[in-house]
Amino acid sequence: MDRKSHWENVYRTKRADEVSWFQKQPTLSLGFIRRLAEDKATPIVDIGGGASSLVDNLVADGYSDITVLDLSGTALVEAQQRLGERAGQVQWLEADVVRTTLPERRFGFWHDRAVFHFLIDPSDRAAYVAQVRRALKSGGYVLIATFAEDGPSRCSGLPVARYSAESLHREFDGEFRMIDNAREQHVTPHGAPQSFTYCLCQYQANASSVAA
Repeated sequence: MDRKSHWENVYRTKRADEVSWFQKQPTLSLGFIRRLAEDKATPIVDIGGGASSLVDNLVADGYSDITVLDLSGTALVEAQQRLGERAGQVQWLEADVVRTTLPERRFGFWHDRAVFHFLIDPSDRAAYVAQVRRALKSGGYVLIATFAEDGPSRCSGLPVARYSAESLHREFDGEFRMIDNAREQHVTPHGAPQSFTYCLCQYQANASSVAA
């Protein structure tokens, strides 16, 4: 089963509040975004946002330029139906982040909770970082959350990579300066604890990156 088919199957067989990474309130993510994206016109992209409630909170906060990217069209439709008329305030992108073509220098804040740790192939991770460098404005922020070193080794039937804040930061190059990090003890809808690592970086493109 390919990557897209896998995630379509997940969202066709489980409700959004049944998947292990479900959060009723994405407190840590919202805290970082609200602190660093004070301008409500900041272009924000949520990678793997799917049926996550983050978009509901961003719309309610008054952010006016929100993109949600996910492999699963089923997950995106679920979020759209939940938002109702407010879904028209969001740009929805059904795509694989490591294979799609994102617009250059588009976003001021890149958010990803629980996508990057599924990229166990180094070439996929390199492609992901290249996408961030392409799509994020210089001076913009990237917040990545993955399973921590003591987190699960598998999720939704797939192997994952686990990170400390330092090892997660090392996946990105010197143009990304880590400015904050956090640890989260997430509890799944079924009551199981999962440790997450959050790494927040600011991107400062060098001259060669801008010319690329």
